Amino acid sequence: MAQKTALFIVAEGSEELELVAPVDILRRANVTVTIADVADSEYVKTKSNLLIKTDAKLGDVKNNKFDAVVIPGGPSYKTLASADIVGQILLEHEKSGKVIAAICAAPFVLFKHGIAKGKSLTSYPTVKSDIEGCYQYKEDSTVVDGNLVTSRGPATAVEFGLSLVEVLLGNEEKVKVAKGILYPC
Repeated sequence: MAQKTALFIVAEGSEELELVAPVDILRRANVTVTIADVADSEYVKTKSNLLIKTDAKLGDVKNNKFDAVVIPGGPSYKTLASADIVGQILLEHEKSGKVIAAICAAPFVLFKHGIAKGKSLTSYPTVKSDIEGCYQYKEDSTVVDGNLVTSRGPATAVEFGLSLVEVLLGNEEKVKVAKGILYPC
């Protein structure tokens, strides 16, 4: 099996738990993860003013195909929702049957770009009223509907990451990673 790949699209204000936890979990599962800032910066400043080094400029990887495209939440969701490049990347990956994932307020980004309409998803409560009419909204902590993975917020970031491992690599790999981080299976 070819090594799996994931693109995390970030912007200033991304929620660090929703970025770092799933990135770490995917890398533990040997997924090649690329963190790219919509502003093409070398570092992204997160919601709590942490600087996280990016792996690539979004403009340089916008035409690459990844097995998954992941959008962390945080106040950055507004920037990502209005960025045409984000919509283009999401649409191309959705058309190709790739995994699309969003946590916290980031399902609003999917909504604004017309991604995964009619599918089951969840989100942070503050964006629920904006998006629930276009989706089958669930209150579950993490929701997987085919190639769409969504989750509620910072407290669900580990579960979100493990769900991505399961969708990309299967339950056996998910359990292996979960046990390695002492996450209850």
